[in-house]
Amino acid sequence: MSTASPTLNVMIKAVRRAARGLVRDFGEVENLQVSTKSAGDFVSRADTRAEQVLRSELMEARPNYGWLGEEGGGAAGKDPTRRWIVDPLDGTTNFLHGQPQWSISVALEHKGRIEAGVIYDPVKDEMFTAEKGQGAWLNDRRLRVSARRDMLTCVFATGLPFAGKGGLPTALAELARVAPHCAGIRRYGSAALDLAWVAAGRFDGFWERDLHAWDIAAGLLLVQEAGGLSCSLVPGEVMETGSVLAANAEVFDRLKAMLIPEQVATGNRVG
Repeated sequence: MSTASPTLNVMIKAVRRAARGLVRDFGEVENLQVSTKSAGDFVSRADTRAEQVLRSELMEARPNYGWLGEEGGGAAGKDPTRRWIVDPLDGTTNFLHGQPQWSISVALEHKGRIEAGVIYDPVKDEMFTAEKGQGAWLNDRRLRVSARRDMLTCVFATGLPFAGKGGLPTALAELARVAPHCAGIRRYGSAALDLAWVAAGRFDGFWERDLHAWDIAAGLLLVQEAGGLSCSLVPGEVMETGSVLAANAEVFDRLKAMLIPEQVATGNRVG
């Protein structure tokens, strides 16, 4: 990859350290002690420990930055313009079921814009990184979104609401509109990795509603730096609404028209 900034190196070091504990626990997943957050949404001791490791590493290196984490919530920093946005284990349900599709996601926000992002898949040892204006990378390889134009050859990714969450009728209606026009739709269970895979050209597009900032912050920058487009599926900025569409530029408008025929999406690129 291109020469990483000191801040990106801090992020990479932090996720690698957190990953060591997660990989160890993933190997003994049947022994994990799990507490229930809500129906179908679990948090493990591994998840909590990983966030503690990330917070220790990141805040030691940049003690004045703010913090927003899935498990620990938010905290303002002495520098009000910068904050870490962290998901220590995206794909917790996959993790707890022994399914190797989960990731660690860390982003740095500056004045409301994502400046750097890291998504790490420890099982496959795939480190996705991006910095504003510096491109997107997978380990040492530059990433570009796919160039597919024919929807019938495209594979898309999405999410489906789990037990206890609303929105299933909308999600099923969207599947019914998109599925007849593409080669396939995948539901893998880690939004961060889904976005990273759009950046890598493995998926031609991704959409999901009602996500959180920590699910999408790093991934949206990866898509942008790999030449893709993104928008919110509802009025507002995508980082605030959490309802995201991201795709290569060739199919973006057509996929957008299927998902929001009323054309209420705002903006094209993140940042």
